[in-house]
Amino acid sequence: MDDVKTIERCRAGQTEAFGELVRQYQSQAIRHALTLLGNLPDALDVVQDAFVAAFQALGRFDLSRRFYPWFYTILRNRCYKVLTSRGRRPVTDIDDVQLLAPPVDEALGDESAAVQRVLHELAPEDRELLVLKHLEGLTYEELAQRLGAPAGTVMSRLYHARRRFREKFSTMQDDRLAGTDE
Repeated sequence: MDDVKTIERCRAGQTEAFGELVRQYQSQAIRHALTLLGNLPDALDVVQDAFVAAFQALGRFDLSRRFYPWFYTILRNRCYKVLTSRGRRPVTDIDDVQLLAPPVDEALGDESAAVQRVLHELAPEDRELLVLKHLEGLTYEELAQRLGAPAGTVMSRLYHARRRFREKFSTMQDDRLAGTDE
């Protein structure tokens, strides 16, 4: 059953139908919140809060839109509210970060860890763009829709996010080679 039918059932009073949307999108939402927030307890709290807010706003949901991009806007706003309350610095627990990345070959383990470390040193906006584009595989058009920005703006932001990533990654590699790894 598609999202529109599920939402129509919710609107008709079958509130338990919303659980289908939660089950369908919860893992993806947790990954996205964890990407932005850097720790699992906050991510779980924000995801729960975002689903409650989405449920309360279902009456205003435009059925011509897809559910997850609409929900993602709610989720993203809740994440940024948490980041703002703590000075926009993610609290990163290395065990939680491991949930973000797919399993890697052991030979790539060090490089993968370095990539994750650099990602979490970036501003949340840069990290979000890079993860959505390169780990989630979203197109520029999907990114634009998800982030509520024109595709050209998204491309420009992504260009700058990649540049900042490369600079930090290069500095980290140089420090490691020089023996000054922090």
